[in-house]
Amino acid sequence: MVSPKNLRSVQRIISFPITRLRNPSSVLHDSGHKNALTFYQFQVHLPKSKLEDASQSSWKPKGGWIYWAQSKASSTWAGFGQAPEGNWKLKVFRMGERLVDRLDYEELALKGVDPAMGPTIFHLDARGKGTDETDEKQKVMIRLLYPPSIQSAESSLAQLRQLIRTREPRHKKGFLTWMIIAPFTAPFMIIPIIPNLPFFFCVWRSWSHYRAYRASQYLAALIEHGHVTSAPSPGLDAIYEKYAPKPAPFTSSSQNPTSSHNSSQSTIEDVEMLLTREAVPAIISTFSLEESAASDMYRAIEQAQVRTKSSK
Repeated sequence: MVSPKNLRSVQRIISFPITRLRNPSSVLHDSGHKNALTFYQFQVHLPKSKLEDASQSSWKPKGGWIYWAQSKASSTWAGFGQAPEGNWKLKVFRMGERLVDRLDYEELALKGVDPAMGPTIFHLDARGKGTDETDEKQKVMIRLLYPPSIQSAESSLAQLRQLIRTREPRHKKGFLTWMIIAPFTAPFMIIPIIPNLPFFFCVWRSWSHYRAYRASQYLAALIEHGHVTSAPSPGLDAIYEKYAPKPAPFTSSSQNPTSSHNSSQSTIEDVEMLLTREAVPAIISTFSLEESAASDMYRAIEQAQVRTKSSK
């Protein structure tokens, strides 16, 4: 029996389908994919032994400079949230939290992929070149858990591959765009007392996009080299069955002869919600996830509901 604490260090990806089309055969594949939203819990990180090796040098902080910078930024931001009422730090914290809620949940989910992971798997670069796969003991295998009553092994991996293909160019563009904008915020440095918030915002958005961009590259390399294998999860299936939302009436546009929509379009009634907020605590407990994962899931469910309504 693996302890909950040890489960958090397991290399795995968990697929949580949020929506799907009731009648996917009535629409084209691309249209159907836009309405089949999935949240992924990524636990893809540098093995502990490698992490210890990375900090052997006496002049490097534990875990390396990236870990140090992330930890420092997180603790500073948490300190803003503990500032007294009326303080500008607390106001900035609340505004920042609202901004985070507006970010695509897919971008936030990709933070579960360690930026240091890519070059360590068979000495891979971002595209998996220059590999040495002669030692099977070094082979890293990552399981992609999915609910078998909703997805198949093939569809779970295909949807993950499609997500990566979609997000990679978007985050590359976002990374470069915010990096270019950052220098233009220099005039705000003349404002006394309050830090140059526009500059830090630009840096944060550029870094967030960069992490998601690199994570997409690493995941693409993992899939390309066969390091991600789909595995059904009966436990996940049981949660979906227990917390299944009540089905809404089905009135497909393709069944309405007076509709002006063609067969490549879908309406809000075509889309079915699969994941509810009530299921989140059970998911956190079953898979021994960090409490922060609950916020990510709630955010994903809320965004999926908004996207579903806007597709009407």
